[in-house]
Amino acid sequence: MNIRYDIIAEYLPFFLKGTLLTLGLTIAGISIGVILGLVIGLGKMANTPAVRFPFVWYINFFRGTPFLVQLLLIHFGVVPLFMTPANPIVSAIIALSLNASAYIAEIFRAGIQSIDKGQMEAARSLGMSHNQAMKLVILPQAIKRMIPPLGNEFIVLLKETSLAAIIAAPELMYWGRAAQGAHIRVWEPYITVAIIYLILTLSLTQLMNYIERRMRME
Repeated sequence: MNIRYDIIAEYLPFFLKGTLLTLGLTIAGISIGVILGLVIGLGKMANTPAVRFPFVWYINFFRGTPFLVQLLLIHFGVVPLFMTPANPIVSAIIALSLNASAYIAEIFRAGIQSIDKGQMEAARSLGMSHNQAMKLVILPQAIKRMIPPLGNEFIVLLKETSLAAIIAAPELMYWGRAAQGAHIRVWEPYITVAIIYLILTLSLTQLMNYIERRMRME
């Protein structure tokens, strides 16, 4: 098999451009997902069944259906209600955020519930409100335990951005498909894309391991 390095050289600027968008989509998705996930996780922990119900089914839907289906529904069904034509980048960010929030909600719930109930009782006995105790006592301890699963979700989300190529968002996989289609070659574009994804995921893994070690030391 002869490797055509000219294909890689020709599309390298596009691969780099796509990598930047891939990182942007991942960061946007995880940032919005963390905010939504905290709200949804707390909602699922509500004592009232009627309050808890929509949050439970939100999580069930986004965890129980394929991300590709969610992406297509949002791009072709939801986003066109607000903008025409639908912007694939906007659609990808919305889909990634909603999907990530369902998994992050469970991470928050598990992290919060892993803290001994006596911590909340002690904080309340000192005169703190429930919200103050949650903010100042429970969450700081829970976050340390949530770093590993949050890091895993970050990496999963990074790889899921590749599906945005289906709706023509010009991220990394989009340019891999473009190079493959233009030259009718599989190995050069897809191996290059795979190597870039590998570098990104290994870098993120090292970063999350570093953060985890630092938080253990505090």
